[in-house]
Amino acid sequence: MALLARRARRAVTRAAPLGGGGVELAIPAHFRCPISLDLMRDPVTAPTGITYDRESIEAWLDTGRATCPVTHAPLRHGDLVPNHAIRRVIQDWCVANRSRGVERIPTPKIPVTPVQASELLFDLAGAARRRDAAARCAEVVAKIKALARDSERNRRCFASIGTGRALAAAFETLADADAAPAWRVLEDILAALVCVMPLDEEAAGTLGSPSSLGSLVAIAENGSLTGRMNAVLAIKEIVSCDGAFVDLSGKVDEIVDALVKIIKAPICPQATKAAMVATYHLARSDERVAARLATAGLVPVLIEVLVEADKSMSEKALAVVDAVLASEEGRASARAHALTMPVLVKKMFRVSDLATELAVSSMWRLGKAPCAGEEDEAVMRCLVDALRVGAFQKLLLLLQVGCRDATKEKATELLKMLNKHKGVGECVDAGDFRGLNKLSA
Repeated sequence: MALLARRARRAVTRAAPLGGGGVELAIPAHFRCPISLDLMRDPVTAPTGITYDRESIEAWLDTGRATCPVTHAPLRHGDLVPNHAIRRVIQDWCVANRSRGVERIPTPKIPVTPVQASELLFDLAGAARRRDAAARCAEVVAKIKALARDSERNRRCFASIGTGRALAAAFETLADADAAPAWRVLEDILAALVCVMPLDEEAAGTLGSPSSLGSLVAIAENGSLTGRMNAVLAIKEIVSCDGAFVDLSGKVDEIVDALVKIIKAPICPQATKAAMVATYHLARSDERVAARLATAGLVPVLIEVLVEADKSMSEKALAVVDAVLASEEGRASARAHALTMPVLVKKMFRVSDLATELAVSSMWRLGKAPCAGEEDEAVMRCLVDALRVGAFQKLLLLLQVGCRDATKEKATELLKMLNKHKGVGECVDAGDFRGLNKLSA
């Protein structure tokens, strides 16, 4: 409370920089939000009598602090009341100072209420059941999407009353309709679903029904660009939701083909990342899927992506590579690519701790002999390539700086694998290797 009071006192003298000539205009203290100290754009008043900007106070409450920041009295989202009087005074002040570079704040839109949101969901369910009412269904979905995009408050309102479940149910109902209007409505429903993600288990399970999955795959492969992206985001939600009991056995091959198509021929970074996350979950849960991904030529594509990928893309691509390398087909494909080891070694310390663990795991998979005591030419070539690009020194450094136990064990095994070829690849001081047991103890 004392901190907020000091901020409020300082706010009286704070000035707003204005355009052109560098002139500054002092903003009245009671026009500023006590939290952000910025000019309030959507003032709301708590039962304690303190007025805040809606965005700031809702962000405060979203952190789990259910109290008024100034008085510490109990406070909930529903207790906030729009302060139209102070908002109009602020707008008048902005208009009066327009010549000094102040822009008038827009009148905020009235947030949707749970009752209004529930009525829309009821209309959606009725329209979906009447399959000849596709136009009405599209109209309702458009309203839901527009309101959810208007503000975070509206999005939370829709999410709290189960909008994801209602949209997933409507999608399932319309999924087996072959008419063109229904196809367009399905894309509209997906767009609205994206606005209320993440989905809960029930919504993910409904969206994972055989009829829904068939339509999702079809849209992911042949829909509009936006529809394809939204379909991939929906598939990611389905396969990554642990609590959703979804039987993918009849559609997994089609899903894999659609995801590989998105990764090989990207339409946007968001869709590519979602496809990688979905692919990772599928490959991790079934080695047969990992093998199918390898035979589809995904490994070389991911290696090429890793060359210039940012942190987020690198982590996801490395996760998929590591999952695919669980299959013999995946390892054979990776060993045949000249850039595999150089890229993995490069990514060890340049991205994140997660990327380091994934890179070490992938290198460990590639360095393991197909049979105990035997090492074929492809495995030896991979290990030599790793030596030549400095893998030995990086693995020693990793053990020195520390890592998780599982990664530590793999790094230790890798060093032993690499040491067998130190005469073929990069020359390594034997003294470095003699210290390995001490480092890994």
